[in-house]
Amino acid sequence: MHLIIGGSGFIGTRLAKRLESANTPFQILDKVKSNTFPNLTQICDIRDRKKLLDIETTADVIINLAAEHRDDVRPKSLYNEVNVMGSQHVCDLAEAKGINKIIFTSSVAVYGFAERGTDESGEINPFNDYGRTKYEAELIYKQWQEKDPKNRTLVIVRPTVVFGEQNRGNVYNLLKQIASGKFVMIGNGQNRKSMAYVENVAAFLEFTNSLTTGVHTYNYIDKPDFDMNSLVTRVKQALGKKGKVRARIPYGIGILAGYCLDLIAKLSGKNLPISSIRIQKFCKDSVYNTAIEKTGFQPPVDLDRAIESTINYEFVAKSDGEVFYTE
Repeated sequence: MHLIIGGSGFIGTRLAKRLESANTPFQILDKVKSNTFPNLTQICDIRDRKKLLDIETTADVIINLAAEHRDDVRPKSLYNEVNVMGSQHVCDLAEAKGINKIIFTSSVAVYGFAERGTDESGEINPFNDYGRTKYEAELIYKQWQEKDPKNRTLVIVRPTVVFGEQNRGNVYNLLKQIASGKFVMIGNGQNRKSMAYVENVAAFLEFTNSLTTGVHTYNYIDKPDFDMNSLVTRVKQALGKKGKVRARIPYGIGILAGYCLDLIAKLSGKNLPISSIRIQKFCKDSVYNTAIEKTGFQPPVDLDRAIESTINYEFVAKSDGEVFYTE
C-alpha cells in the first residue's frame, strides 16, 4: 500500500493514475480532496501532527509530495511549517505506523543558481526559502533513515521544473505567451534549461519503490536540455507557426523592470506575475545531470513528444478539465 501525501496535486494525481493502472493499492492524504480519487482521499494537513498520527493506513511506503513551493508564498513562515516541520511529522508517522520506506520529492532548488551539469554531488547553495527548506527536509529524512539503516529505505528525488498537461506553472505561462504571439525574449536566449515531464516524474517515483535499503538521491531531468531560442522554435513548430524569436529585451532592462515590479507588489500588497526573481530564473542556466540511467529506468515519454502533447492539449484541442497551479 502506498500513502501519497500531497496526492491531490499535479504530480500526485499522475502518480495515482499510474498506480491505479498497475493495480497497486494506494491512499491519498492531502489538505484538499482529490477530484480524481475522492473516495481514496483522507483530509489532513501535515502541519497537524496529532491528526496525521491518527490517520488509518496499512501503507508500507510513504511518498511525500506535499510542499510550499511558489515564489510568492505569504507568510514566509509557511515554508518552514510545511516543508521542514511537516517532514518531521511525516517521519513521526512512519515511526508510529512501522513504515520503513519514504520517497521524498525535493528539488534542484537546493543547488541554487548552479553551474551547468550539476549532478547529485553538487554544492548545496539555495538562493530562496523554498530551496533552503527542501534541503533541511532532506536532512530530517536522513536522520530518520539513520535510526535503522539496515531496514529503512529513503529515496530523495530532486526534479527540475515539471511541466505537462493541466499544469498552470511557469512553463505553461511561457507556452501561452508563445501561442498568443506576445512572447518577448529577455536576454540573448542562449541560456539552457533542464525540464521534466510530469508523466516521466510519476513513472520514476513509481519505479523507486523497487529500491532497497539505504539512501538514494537522484536529480530528475528529461534530456536533452534546450536553450531558450531552440525551445521557442520547437514550440512554434508544434503550433504550426514559423519563424524564430524576434522581440527581445536586454537582460539589464528586464531585471530593472523586475525590481520596479517588486516595489509595486510590496507597496500594493498584490502578487504580480512578473518579479525580479522570476526574471533571474528565466535568464539563468539551469542544466543538471543525473545518475538515473544507472538504475535502468527508462522514461516512458521522450521530451519532444511531451512538449508536443502538452501544446496539443492546452492550445490546439483546448481540452477542459481540472488544472493545477504551481510555479
